[in-house]
Amino acid sequence: MIAGLHADSWRRHYRGAYSDAFLDGDVVSDRRAVWRSRFGDRAGTATIVAEQDGVDGVSGVRGFVHVVFDDDPRWGSLVDNLHVADGHRHRGVGTLLLRAAADAVRARAAAERLYLWVLEQNTAAQRFYRARGGVQVESVPVAAAGGVPGRLSGAPVKLRMVWATAQIS
Repeated sequence: MIAGLHADSWRRHYRGAYSDAFLDGDVVSDRRAVWRSRFGDRAGTATIVAEQDGVDGVSGVRGFVHVVFDDDPRWGSLVDNLHVADGHRHRGVGTLLLRAAADAVRARAAAERLYLWVLEQNTAAQRFYRARGGVQVESVPVAAAGGVPGRLSGAPVKLRMVWATAQIS
């Protein structure tokens, strides 16, 4: 379920950075491989899932966030993916998940700093992170998913957003 939501989110928000051929084809199998690896070695990480429990007879994943504790000595813990299901966007799920990630960092990491990467083209996500106290500190080229250059479209850029303390506005 997480890999499927992850792939769907990439398809909706990463067009122009990743090739249409990849997003319309291999992205699901790529995300499944990523999550198999993450769940196979959970040391130093946490995955927090927001689930809907049978409301109106519908259940499922509303969103998730994955955190890698103390990933970088300067920037702290990495919020390595925060995605919200399309039908649950603009309902507070993303804020809930980002705050849960910050809580996990405060509880489990050596340093209370956190950061994440956001695509330059994803201006809505940038606004979301800035509204919650994130500050952009740098931009770098996006690495190709799975190390396959043909999965990129052009030369996309990602922005590092940081929180000096694990406090989310």
